[in-house]
Amino acid sequence: MGRGRAKAKQTKVARDLKYRSVDMDLESLERELRGGQARESQDDGDDELSDKYADLAEKYAHYGDDDQ
Repeated sequence: MGRGRAKAKQTKVARDLKYRSVDMDLESLERELRGGQARESQDDGDDELSDKYADLAEKYAHYGDDDQ
């Protein structure tokens, strides 16, 4: 194909993608990308992470003070 025909085909495909009305199941896509994990289990993981680093935050809290 020549350059003009290739560009015309790309334009046709881009226009088709832009104006085509497609119903997407975004929740299904999200589940697929997350690997099937539920949101509740991820929320619990955030709490566990906060608990793990809470003692470290208390230990190093004085480093931000201007006692000098």
